[in-house]
Amino acid sequence: MSKPQPPVQKNETVELTFEDLTHEGNGVGKVDGYPLFVPYGLPGEKGKVKVIKVKKNFGFGKLLEVEEPSPERVEPPCDVFYQCGGCQIQHMSYDMQLNMKRNQVESSMHKVGHLGHVPVHPTLGMENPWRYRNKVQIPVGKDGDGLKTGFYRKRSHDIINMDTCVIQDEKNDRMVEAVRRIAEKHGIQAYDEEKHRGTLRHIMVRTGQTTGDVMVVMITKTKELPHKDEIVEEIRQTYPDVKSIVHNVNPKRTNVVMGDQTTILWGEKYIKDRIGDIEFMISPKSFYQVNPNQTKQLYDKALEYADLQGHETVIDAYCGIGTISLFLAQKAKKVYGVEVVGPAVSDAKKNAKLNGLDNTEFFVGEAEKVFPWWKSQGLDPDVIVVDPPRKGCDENLLQAMIEMKPNKIVYVSCNPSTLARDLRILEDGGFETQEVQPVDMFPQTGHIECVTWLKRK
Repeated sequence: MSKPQPPVQKNETVELTFEDLTHEGNGVGKVDGYPLFVPYGLPGEKGKVKVIKVKKNFGFGKLLEVEEPSPERVEPPCDVFYQCGGCQIQHMSYDMQLNMKRNQVESSMHKVGHLGHVPVHPTLGMENPWRYRNKVQIPVGKDGDGLKTGFYRKRSHDIINMDTCVIQDEKNDRMVEAVRRIAEKHGIQAYDEEKHRGTLRHIMVRTGQTTGDVMVVMITKTKELPHKDEIVEEIRQTYPDVKSIVHNVNPKRTNVVMGDQTTILWGEKYIKDRIGDIEFMISPKSFYQVNPNQTKQLYDKALEYADLQGHETVIDAYCGIGTISLFLAQKAKKVYGVEVVGPAVSDAKKNAKLNGLDNTEFFVGEAEKVFPWWKSQGLDPDVIVVDPPRKGCDENLLQAMIEMKPNKIVYVSCNPSTLARDLRILEDGGFETQEVQPVDMFPQTGHIECVTWLKRK
């Protein structure tokens, strides 16, 4: 008996009514029960769609025309939104973005964690969901005899030449444009990743939102940056706000932006910024949240969930440069932080000293190995806080957390599906998830951050 064939064929044009959204924000419509995933389609809309890929159980389409637009459809303010891979959902009203992200979290709780009983609160959004990013790292390409800077076209490494990005701090925009122009004037060659030739690979700019400090990092394939003294002087003259000009060398064939060798060409090793009452020193390679306004909302909620009274011992896994640790240290008796990246731990110690928080200790190591050692030394935490990468917590770490039996776990996550998976393991290990608060750290994109807490049963 032959298998049933999909009801559509590649390159066919179909009329589609969109019923739903994927977690990435793509529209979902069905032809005779067969789902098609289509970027930029919104629920309730009817449109013409060209089928571009057909698989056994689902296919992909390209939106040719919207015949009945949703009231939630808006005109994207970015000229290159439909080409650029940076943002995915500028065509949606902001209310719809916030609802979509809450639904994404609820769906993961139900389908991945089987935690349908756990309340997911409405997403905490921004008053103005634009110009929020304090860091840009932008590739440099060849443009005729000159240089171009811009983000990559979707699913490619083809650079779209652009002068502005509507989710970047305007200072970052202006600095990238200035560095590109100055480098071009001095004949600096763009890096060609296919031929692995050329000089300038990326321009990175970091801005302290509360301080106005600016750091410029030029990332090159070559050990030398030609005309570096002239370039530094012209950057300083153009933008007196610049506090730090840095040269990073990355000679490898890789998609990783920064290499191992970093030299301060002029100015400070760090720039500073504040989140709430805490001041941070940020080095070229520091992990520091790109949206400080929303980071404060996220950390305030984590602090609320921890509900510290001043007598608690707290462990912060994946502590980075100490951002959450120092927030907790304002209310806890003692905070221990662990992080696998050595320079980040060094920054965390400096940030603790900068803020006079001497009730903190930071350790380099893998949390899943350090936790059992701490337990053997008699460390008995009241609260454990985790903020892992997208892949979630290591299973050995989850087991170590369960064995330590803290009264409470606060889990900060940038990936709802790995969050739900890990919560299921913690629930099975004797903890009870109380509530989940999504926070929109990355407006106009499909990403969502969450914070949740569990208490021991």
